[in-house]
Amino acid sequence: MADAAISATVKVVLGTVICIAADRVGMVLGVKAELKRLSKTAATIQGFLADADGKMHSPEVRDWLKELEDEVFKADNVLDELHYDNLRREEKYRNQLTKKKVCFFFSFFNAIGFSSSLASRIRDINTNLKRINQQANDLGLVIKYQIEAALPADAAGATASRQTDSIIVPNVVGRSGDESKIVEMLLTPSERVVSVIPITGMGGLGKTTLAKSVYNKTEIDENFGIKSWVCVARKIDIVELFKLILKSLTRTKVDVDGREDIVQEIRGKLGEKRLLLVLDDVWNCEQGLWSDFFTTLSGLNAAKGSRCLLTTRLETVANAVPRHLQMNDGPYPLGKLSEAACWSMLKEKVIAGEDVPKELEAIKEQILRRCDGLPLAASLIGGLLLNNRKEKWHCIVQESLLNEDQSEIDQILKVSFDHLSPPSVKKCFAYCSIFPQDAELGEDELIQHWVTEGFVQPDRQNQRLMEEIAGDYLRILLQNSLLEKVEETWRTHYKMHDLVHDFAKSVLNPKSSSQDRYLALHSYEEMAENVRWNKASSIRSLFLHLGGGISADTDMLSRFKHLHVLKLSGYDVMFLPSSIGKLLHLRLLDISSSGITSLPESLCKLYNLQILTIDGYALEGGFPKQMSDLISLRHLNYWHDDAKFKMPVQMGRLTCLQTLEFFNVSQEKGCGIEELGTLKYLRGSLEIRNLGLVEGKEAAKQAKLFEKPNLSSLRLDFERKNDNCDEDVLEGLQPHPNLQKLEIRYCMGNKIPQWLINLPKLVELG
Repeated sequence: MADAAISATVKVVLGTVICIAADRVGMVLGVKAELKRLSKTAATIQGFLADADGKMHSPEVRDWLKELEDEVFKADNVLDELHYDNLRREEKYRNQLTKKKVCFFFSFFNAIGFSSSLASRIRDINTNLKRINQQANDLGLVIKYQIEAALPADAAGATASRQTDSIIVPNVVGRSGDESKIVEMLLTPSERVVSVIPITGMGGLGKTTLAKSVYNKTEIDENFGIKSWVCVARKIDIVELFKLILKSLTRTKVDVDGREDIVQEIRGKLGEKRLLLVLDDVWNCEQGLWSDFFTTLSGLNAAKGSRCLLTTRLETVANAVPRHLQMNDGPYPLGKLSEAACWSMLKEKVIAGEDVPKELEAIKEQILRRCDGLPLAASLIGGLLLNNRKEKWHCIVQESLLNEDQSEIDQILKVSFDHLSPPSVKKCFAYCSIFPQDAELGEDELIQHWVTEGFVQPDRQNQRLMEEIAGDYLRILLQNSLLEKVEETWRTHYKMHDLVHDFAKSVLNPKSSSQDRYLALHSYEEMAENVRWNKASSIRSLFLHLGGGISADTDMLSRFKHLHVLKLSGYDVMFLPSSIGKLLHLRLLDISSSGITSLPESLCKLYNLQILTIDGYALEGGFPKQMSDLISLRHLNYWHDDAKFKMPVQMGRLTCLQTLEFFNVSQEKGCGIEELGTLKYLRGSLEIRNLGLVEGKEAAKQAKLFEKPNLSSLRLDFERKNDNCDEDVLEGLQPHPNLQKLEIRYCMGNKIPQWLINLPKLVELG
């Protein structure tokens, strides 16, 4: 399985190398011949990979693949430097034009020097790839250009610990008996203040689903005055556990830290009400912790009859809960589903109430043996069959019965993984495991990470946006039950079951690979260790959580010189070091979970940067002066509700921008509404403020809102009045007919704009 992951990686990176090499052939002085050679050799090796996939049993083929992996990453890094240098020159030229002076002499000779160095490095890579190419012949590999399955146009629609919620799962199958017994226990009168029901069972058995179903019963609501759902999902201390409970009860961020303050806040929330507390996915097995916890919990409320429902995979956890508090004198062991229940669940997934086709009936026995009573297994196999033709079902189930030495669930997941197509989807799936298991993943967040990591291959024929292609990848993972969609009233997010996450983690950085490339580090010491062992330069994605902040004099971050993604968190992290400007390959920077309140000017040298995510209100001093130099920026994820907040000057130069949450019109040069005119790719929601400063209809037209078909929501704010006519300005702000939501504030006109009747998709007007 690890070798299949490396193969997918090589296919994705090789595809990128071939595209970039072909694109840059005519653009770079002195390296044209080497780029042509690189593109041709890489394409030949790409043909060998399909044959290599069927010969992974050979140690020589596996070694060949590992060597190839290292070399294609080197090629990708070199070509990315070439791309960066082209962007740097483009931006320098634009700035010189702005200043009305162009200095060709020095840039010409600098280009010669850079091209000479680049040609030498590409020449070395070509030599190595030629040798690897010859090795493929020596190993008996033959060229087979594998045709990947087309992405479905209408595909239907986390992590070391997993995050769960109390939202009920519809049509829970096969658990009515367990549900009735647990509800009966919860409703049985008791003289204890708090009683505990631990539910135990292996991963994928449905403990969380059962707890959700019980938690949402009407009779439970009638018996308990207050309920709290807490996903523990990792080993934590008692103060953190109480803090999670308080957060669940208040549904707000907890601003108190001391144990005494936290438990007193909980006491105030409980009053004299009986509590139902669910602790889901518990891993702590220290008897002292649970004795201390339940002693305190019992003292917070004098009312008798509160209950704690605790789910865990580990019997040692259940045994650590004081026995005298357990309602059944021991844990409630959850058994496997019956074959009938598994079959019912799988049929609902695959055929949704239709008659069972003969192809499915023929493999029923094998499927049920593979499910082995696990609801997760039934769901995963159902997703696998759903996304393949009936003629392939028998072959797929046969494959899932191989390798009996692997755990049942791992083998099921492996088959789902092997059938993902194209290889880019495999990389996207594995990448999800870099997020902590507590993560609730947003659609935009996932897609933006996949795009910036280079996992999404361009659709040159249909000229689709990379984000649209990544959306197809997301739907493929949903169909295969490798991601779960959670829809709530106020938002939708995605999650990974913990078993799936564990599997994805083994795929992301397989032990058979020569280097780790995607890491989540949780301390300055871990960061230093990677530098000390010369691992830093191979890492592409770094999720860095630093409790103690970044040292002001450290240049350590720049040692991670090939980073594409940097997610920096920890509220003790108060600044970005200026060395951030040395990360020339960086495409995504997320500082939204840090304490950073300003950005260094060196950030503006990151010409490859595509996504910048910042916490709301974080930028006390505004954006860096040269912000408009970030010419690759596609998504600026930042919100500030102050209409006086200063926008970057000449934002109109950021012509790739898709996400811009707000724009404050100003009379300062380079900050007028005309800056929006060149941003033709804007999508989603946009708020435009200070429209009272716009001078008439013709000035408003310069925003060219009519030419932005992907804007779905628009808010027009006319605050900060001038002597201009609001009616004329509003008339000039005609949006594209695709607009779905429109809000107009503080407009002093007496008539509606004529274009309002030409918005056929408008569903909300405010």
